[in-house]
Amino acid sequence: MISANAYLGFRDNCEEAFKFYEQVLGGKIIAMMKARGTPMEAHTEAGFLDKIMHARMTVGATLLMGSDTPSHVPFKPAQGFSVNIGVDTPAEADRIYAALAEGGTAVMPIAETFWALRFGMCIDRFGTPWMVNCEKKI
Repeated sequence: MISANAYLGFRDNCEEAFKFYEQVLGGKIIAMMKARGTPMEAHTEAGFLDKIMHARMTVGATLLMGSDTPSHVPFKPAQGFSVNIGVDTPAEADRIYAALAEGGTAVMPIAETFWALRFGMCIDRFGTPWMVNCEKKI
């Protein structure tokens, strides 16, 4: 069996982002690992000991994963992809889009399209690009 999941990179705010995503998306964080207290502690720069080495969250039947990026590793905000959130109702699409777009950038305001009851694109305040999609039943 093969599965594919988004793995998001952050600059020092992975924990905050995942707690936000858990609340907005109704997910459940099942792992939030820091270097402190692990076998990696002795090999980790002091400023990174309390940053997130690995986070894992269920969102419906899928996983969302991520981590903070150590300061010695070049970091650029995510680009060239979006995390798609599929929902069943326009109201849920509107709610999620509004929460994700708040403090971020609206790329395509949420609205009805020819394929969806609601579709919108935004980049959240953590730099993650999202598509929120409530497709029409065909």
